[in-house]
Amino acid sequence: MSPKKILIIRFSSFGDVLQSLSLAGHLAKAWPGSEIHFLTRRDFVPLVQDHPNVHRVWQHDKSKGFSGLMELSADLSNEAWTHVYDCHNNLRSRIISFRINGWFGLRRIRKGHKFLRRSIRRWKRFLLFQFRINKFQMPFSGQRDLLEPLEEWGIPFELPTVPQFFLKTRSADFQTLMIPKDYVALAPSAAHELKRWPLDHWKELIRLLPDTEFVILGGPEDHFLNSLVRIDSTRVRNLAGELSLQQSAEVVMKSQLLVSNDTGLMHVAEQTGKPCVALMGPAPFGFPSRPNTRVMELQLRCRPCSKHGQGPCVNKDVYQKCLVEIRPEKVAEQVKQVLEEVSV
Repeated sequence: MSPKKILIIRFSSFGDVLQSLSLAGHLAKAWPGSEIHFLTRRDFVPLVQDHPNVHRVWQHDKSKGFSGLMELSADLSNEAWTHVYDCHNNLRSRIISFRINGWFGLRRIRKGHKFLRRSIRRWKRFLLFQFRINKFQMPFSGQRDLLEPLEEWGIPFELPTVPQFFLKTRSADFQTLMIPKDYVALAPSAAHELKRWPLDHWKELIRLLPDTEFVILGGPEDHFLNSLVRIDSTRVRNLAGELSLQQSAEVVMKSQLLVSNDTGLMHVAEQTGKPCVALMGPAPFGFPSRPNTRVMELQLRCRPCSKHGQGPCVNKDVYQKCLVEIRPEKVAEQVKQVLEEVSV
């Protein structure tokens, strides 16, 4: 089988780019010796550049506007691709695909390359969120939805082995940051508030594990996380807003395990094989797919209620019931089990 030259298109978000890294591993296994390129947003390039199966990372700089997008698409159209996979499927990726394929796909026909676009299944989403009719394959799996379309190219679905996320250059100074040797990483924030396990539950989890040290991760806007330190400042270290995405990923990778909301750091654990307890709430499409992640969720008729967890909450009995009723005692039990396993 002759080597291929493949372009994967996935601009964002943090978690979606991390999940898309499995495509590189899967394609490299199916077609050894192939040249795999990855197009992503400029700020996510460091997440992709160290993957051993990615030969080149192309970057989209949003600050350059439409002219920058057109310049990028022109450069991409000059490459001799054999396969192009648009696994993002938004306006920007369609513009680039249009330039690569040419008018009505004539360039693609002339050059003979194969093109694939991942369907986002709008009709199924409409039925799910408007009428509570679920036509999606269960359980939800973000990576399955990315990998299964490759069957059109004759590549059967399977999850590539971990790791699928790599950091060759480490930049987090654990000594200066006063990160303990053994710790549990916590990711209590999320892009949308409705996806956040209640803050009081996080506080109770820390109280229930008095012999455990914790490192808290989050963004610079997550000031509410300061209250977690006050539970016990001797064993709770808050690094929210102090680290880059890569440094936060390092902290996850060196932890004993991660306890996380439905957010990008959960996929760092998933893609590196790090144990994780994932608190899954209102959103369906970022679900982890690997056995190293223990999913905690409630089966409710009102769930999922929105694509990204942006809301509003539609439960009539208890606001945010899907996360409120995941009790800290149950999460603490899972954490204890994992800690016992990793200490063996």
